[in-house]
Amino acid sequence: MTACPVCTAGTGEPFLVRDPVPVHQNLLVRTEAEARALNRGRLALHACEACGFVFNASFDPALLSYGASYENTQSCSPAFEAYVEELAGHVVDEGGVRGSRIVEIGCGKGAFIRALVRRDPENRGIGFDPSYLGPDEDLDGRVRFEKRFYDESCAGEPADAVVCRHVLEHIPDPVGLLRGLRTTLGSRPARIFFETPCVEWILANEVIWDFFYEHCSYFSVGSLTSAFQRAGFEVDSVRHTFGGQYLWLEAHPTDTLAAPRFQSGGIPALAVHFARVEGAHTRALRERLQRMAVDGPIAMWGAAAKGVTLANLVDPERRLITCIVDLNPSKQGGCLPGTGHPIVGPLDLGSWHIRTAVVTNPNYFDENERLLRQASLDIGLVDLMHPGEVDAHSH
Repeated sequence: MTACPVCTAGTGEPFLVRDPVPVHQNLLVRTEAEARALNRGRLALHACEACGFVFNASFDPALLSYGASYENTQSCSPAFEAYVEELAGHVVDEGGVRGSRIVEIGCGKGAFIRALVRRDPENRGIGFDPSYLGPDEDLDGRVRFEKRFYDESCAGEPADAVVCRHVLEHIPDPVGLLRGLRTTLGSRPARIFFETPCVEWILANEVIWDFFYEHCSYFSVGSLTSAFQRAGFEVDSVRHTFGGQYLWLEAHPTDTLAAPRFQSGGIPALAVHFARVEGAHTRALRERLQRMAVDGPIAMWGAAAKGVTLANLVDPERRLITCIVDLNPSKQGGCLPGTGHPIVGPLDLGSWHIRTAVVTNPNYFDENERLLRQASLDIGLVDLMHPGEVDAHSH
């Protein structure tokens, strides 16, 4: 039996095993040889029957390296940038984070902490991230950055609000991280805002390319609530964001919390169904790409986690997909981790004679369609989450 990291209940056999898989989905890789030589690990996902938490029991953090060549910036996408601004507006305007000292754990390149500070002239912010690249200070000194992890040594940094987006899913012991945060906050009545992918969305929509090594911890509303309760927080709300793909939690520290009530929320049953259909979905997707390839070269949109996972699943030898298109200039000219597919910009698609571009995340479909139209590229655009063949043409 493998103990659940959230509620400590025993779990049985994994519902999904993939071995080997690339351990990194967001590493900048410059050559095909380097891409194919990247570290690989074992994905063995368990779904806890007691609390619904999904985790990779074979996760080995020693295989990973979150350094300067780690690049998961999504702010190159206007659609994602608009989402981040909307979220910042929610925190400041509806969450009342004004005149506040804000700490962001895992700030990446600092887009969100800057957005929060810009929205109120009295806000101040500190972003913590070992992979941060950029100036030590910004916005006239109202934001500063620390190239390190946020831990108990940071207790001297007072915080009225703590935000943490897309970090918890990378942590094999999420309750341990949250307990460390609770200790660091001490008696301060800080507001807590966390965002993480929603495992129910992945399982219910049978998104086979949304489970990968970097993410070792996958939460439902119930398991996310349980993790925070076990760590000494009272959960105020959990809601779905980004078209249902993410969970947004708001909480505050407490000293008087009752024992958490663990509920699986139907996640184990969804996991069993996912395991039953995953192989057939993978084969069907490969066959769908083969049919498209008859019409001419295929590009896949997105050189981030979803795209990397999909390419490694269905086209590890680069026989179906010609290239990967991404808006992030720092990824263009590089190669996809694991497979070595070349990564290009949207304006390069014509010179690659691309006939069809497949989209792995429906949230970006309209944006990608608009880009193709503006570039006068006659390329069919396909949403892989929907069964139709070519869903739109740009002329």
